[in-house]
Amino acid sequence: MNNRFIRNVKSNFWLYLLVLPGLLYFLTFKYLPMWGLTLAFKDFQPFVGFFGSPWVGFEHFERLFSNNDFWMLFRNTLLISLYKLVFFFPFPIIIALMLNEVRRQVFKRAIQSIIYIPHFLSWVVIVGITYVLFTTEGGLVNELIAQTGNEKINFLGNPDWIRTMLTSQTIWRETGWGTILYLAAMSNIDPQLYEAAKIDGAGRFRQMWHVTIPCIRSTIVVLFILQLGNFMDLGFDQVYNMLNPANRENADVFDTYVYVTGITQGQFSYSTAVGMFKSLVGLILVVVANYTTKRLGEEGIF
Repeated sequence: MNNRFIRNVKSNFWLYLLVLPGLLYFLTFKYLPMWGLTLAFKDFQPFVGFFGSPWVGFEHFERLFSNNDFWMLFRNTLLISLYKLVFFFPFPIIIALMLNEVRRQVFKRAIQSIIYIPHFLSWVVIVGITYVLFTTEGGLVNELIAQTGNEKINFLGNPDWIRTMLTSQTIWRETGWGTILYLAAMSNIDPQLYEAAKIDGAGRFRQMWHVTIPCIRSTIVVLFILQLGNFMDLGFDQVYNMLNPANRENADVFDTYVYVTGITQGQFSYSTAVGMFKSLVGLILVVVANYTTKRLGEEGIF
């Protein structure tokens, strides 16, 4: 077995060399740091060190589940993630289908370039734009509302609006970037399928419904499963910059809670336990979704 492996490496030396940087990256930054998860079961003390800190078992998890804020954090994280899954996930598919129907390549590429731009803006910039547009103190949207004779709406301070604002920001920032994989999948569709549909009398909409969507269905399923893996991970930057005392009740999530307890309060073991809980929920969702899709006859991710 060892001899066969050595011969295989020698015969495909350049291919293995090409894979090596990516392999080292994942080992260094993805797998080795997983050893730090043991902090969730320790009472980490900086002066004693990582290996010298005493084991406490599931004490931090018990503290998390008995915390008065746990259900608020869980509810907010769940609802905001569900908003993004339901309202954001279909947008890249819809935009990709629309772009795929554009026949003038110059116009199509111009639109793609424009809708990709928001992805490269930081959340700080996007939140700043949001404040300029929606603040009650001279915000463009509220000024337009006032000119119509209606009262200004406190979008930023009203807790009922925060989830809508977060979802809308994600849609605006990530929709264009999310179309890339769908457009790549559409480019691999056999043109003869469209020709056959035309012969059968199918118009552009029928071709899209009966040819394009079924051909990219496996891509949609895989990306949906991967999206579930990040279901509990809302992204710290966006939520933290949108937080204020008025909307905290509906916007405080596990990501911001980890920052407060782990960074500002120095409770590294406890915040590691919170992060591990999030990861376990994401893992369970991925496994269940992958199993379900395979049972339904689709290809999963493993």
